[in-house]
Amino acid sequence: MNGTLKRAAVACMLMFALLMLNVNYIQVIQAEDLRTDSRNNRNFYARYDVERGRITAGDKVLAESVRNKGSQSHLFAFTRRYPEAETYAHVTGFFAPENETEIERAHNTLLNGTHPDLLIRRGIDLLNSQQSKGANVDLTIMPKAQEAAYKALAQSGKRGAVVAMNPKTGAILALVSLPSYDPNKLSEPNKENVNKASKVYEKDKGSPLLNRAINQSYPPGSTFKVVTAAAFLEKDDSRGAQTQVEAPTRLALPGTNISLPNSGNSACGSGQVSLVYALEVSCNTPFGKIGLDLGYDAMNEQMQKFGAGEELEIPMKVSGSSIGKKEDDPAAIAMTSIGQRSTTMTPLQMAMVAAGIANNGVVMKPYLVNEIADSEGTEIEKADPDELSTAVTEDTARKLREMMVSVVNNGTARLAQIPGVQVGGKTGTAETSGGRAPHAWFISFAGASVDEPEVAVSVIVESGSAGTEASGGQTAAPIAKAVMSAVLGR
Repeated sequence: MNGTLKRAAVACMLMFALLMLNVNYIQVIQAEDLRTDSRNNRNFYARYDVERGRITAGDKVLAESVRNKGSQSHLFAFTRRYPEAETYAHVTGFFAPENETEIERAHNTLLNGTHPDLLIRRGIDLLNSQQSKGANVDLTIMPKAQEAAYKALAQSGKRGAVVAMNPKTGAILALVSLPSYDPNKLSEPNKENVNKASKVYEKDKGSPLLNRAINQSYPPGSTFKVVTAAAFLEKDDSRGAQTQVEAPTRLALPGTNISLPNSGNSACGSGQVSLVYALEVSCNTPFGKIGLDLGYDAMNEQMQKFGAGEELEIPMKVSGSSIGKKEDDPAAIAMTSIGQRSTTMTPLQMAMVAAGIANNGVVMKPYLVNEIADSEGTEIEKADPDELSTAVTEDTARKLREMMVSVVNNGTARLAQIPGVQVGGKTGTAETSGGRAPHAWFISFAGASVDEPEVAVSVIVESGSAGTEASGGQTAAPIAKAVMSAVLGR
């Protein structure tokens, strides 16, 4: 009898030990996997049980959590709403049942109230028996500029992107990507509806969920000639707008039996022209020749000084820009120097080029968040503008500004002119693959004085060019003009 009891006791002890091991395994080892398992509906309900902070642009509310009423209020306390929907979608992003994007992702822990900086606020709310709320995020976006950019780009009927910056601070005033999407359709507390909407957007050949402004790089075409001109001027400070440069009708490319033509196989002056004239009419051969003379290292160094190669977060991560790797082909740098070959830039990067020139050669670090405050308005974080790099000397920047103003007044960008405002810019036509029409580009700055620009803009219209240098001026420049006018109150 005693033996039987002993065996039973041992068996019970073993089962209890196994049970404890299993409990600990589940609670410790498997805890994170179980917490993040898509079948765990507690996480789903918990995401919508928090009053996330608002995302604003000044007085305009871009995202807010609205308390639910009716049949689902016992399951989901709040629903995320985006009053401006498509216009600001690539700024706010969306807050979905299982993920989030853009600002909603970059500042998720602040918006949902779990960030360590909100610990005191949560403690005060607990003592007062109040439900904690997330922090509010105020952006640098200027609504008039954002809405002007969205409207003007949408009217083109093309895909593309627009970025506007304050060149003195790096604050992003507008950030638009088209086609866009409705974040409300991806943020409701209904997985089935969200999945249906997601599939529609994912199958859309226009890739509406892609943030073209910061996560898509393109060949910059002739807008890159500003960078080539910068490298040329930096090489010798005695050079200027009237410096004569070689401008053959066709430039023989070393090591090949082909040559680089100007747009439309046209001549560029009489074979030797001033640097400013070459920029005004956007000749290819002078800049190809400059690139060959300078070489890859000088061109790459100059582009890096404008910010290419930096790992930027605004706070969303920005895709890289580059002139490509050094090639054995000596002719490659000629194509790079006119913004083709392996040269690829994001619209934000090209806005930084224009902004650096506008800001006396200093490139400011771009940023999108102006201020973060808790639910009672106590400041948590305030933007502090910071220099990213010095791209060119103040003297070179002044020369480039004057030449870019001449492009607008006398060259390919006349449609960017704003009465009573000094506007500088550079048009671009970028060749594409797959038989598509070239992209139309325009980068610019504007202000009351050529020495005090208040806004810098970059515009790309995908396949928006008729294949001539004038196309950037006809398609993209008017969009930039609308944005600059909005910023300047014109």
